[in-house]
Amino acid sequence: MIHKEWTERKTLKKVKCVHTNAKKYMVNHMLTEEKVYDVKNETEEFYFLIDNSGRIGGYYKDYFVEVND
Repeated sequence: MIHKEWTERKTLKKVKCVHTNAKKYMVNHMLTEEKVYDVKNETEEFYFLIDNSGRIGGYYKDYFVEVND
């Protein structure tokens, strides 16, 4: 039940959204280009992060680039 505590989890890394040109889903309402997001969990294909709604969302990794602090 890891998904119930993602918002309180330690941030794994930071990523910057580079585009919101989705082929299938509308992500431009939940992501802002050039904004840096905290990644709370990741899989091979997705980042799970707190999006513009303030809730956790899963997004394809191709929308982002990693940011080094």
